[in-house]
Amino acid sequence: MEDIQRLTQEQFPPLLREIPDAPETLYIRGVIPPKNHKLLTVVGSRRMSAYGKDAVGHIIRGLAGAPISIVSGLALGIDGAAHKAALSSGLHTVAIPGSGISDQALYPRAHFQLAQDILTSGGALMSEEEPDFRARPESFPKRNRIMAGMSHAVLVIEATMRSGTLITSRLAVDYNRDVLTVPGSLFSEGTEGPHMLLKLGATPVRSGEDVLEALGIESSVTGESASLSLLSQEEQHVLDALSSPLPRDELIRTLGLAIASANALLLGMELKGLIKETLGMVQKS
Repeated sequence: MEDIQRLTQEQFPPLLREIPDAPETLYIRGVIPPKNHKLLTVVGSRRMSAYGKDAVGHIIRGLAGAPISIVSGLALGIDGAAHKAALSSGLHTVAIPGSGISDQALYPRAHFQLAQDILTSGGALMSEEEPDFRARPESFPKRNRIMAGMSHAVLVIEATMRSGTLITSRLAVDYNRDVLTVPGSLFSEGTEGPHMLLKLGATPVRSGEDVLEALGIESSVTGESASLSLLSQEEQHVLDALSSPLPRDELIRTLGLAIASANALLLGMELKGLIKETLGMVQKS
């Protein structure tokens, strides 16, 4: 098992030391975020929709190569998707569960392997609770203040009006952190929270580039920008056509290519992670 270390306040991520209710100590397994990194907390609904999952992947892939650490709570839904997207994009990530961080106590158990993958990748598990502490309902709001307090900004992706996610965003405001959120469907319960945050002045986010701008990081050619700069003319034509998802047959007609050529092009783009097809609908990844 990765050694568990006990940090004093002097060893905390700098912003966490500034909040009025900072923990007295933190336990950590793995590697603390590099000092030159901006910390982005990503939170959202445990009942993640396909749209929410796609939004997490799209935005975090756009941060690849940037000096950013992704912070989240290891929970089911958006939290887990954020950690996984960070790992696949080569970004440092920190998981702050509502439990202790020993192998025996880690919660949720469904994300035990994800926690191990985070450690293997050079990320970290952190908690103010004793290593063998078992998660309780009251421990989750406590850990939310740590996620908000240690980060430069909090990104909300899907949340109902009665959601722990909105507690994290309120704490972010209390701590003078930026709140970012992803707009969504008018008809989805999961976007009630983000739309309320937008009314209150949260920054709307549609891409990794929007996040970089909010964090004050120069938008160099990183992540999706790098891959898009290497697109062929035909690939760019496909992405231009996919301003919204299209049925495969309609997309092929729009491209004006022979069916065999179009299918080969779309398969290649799917293998590159540029597009994906779900239930006959093709969309950008």
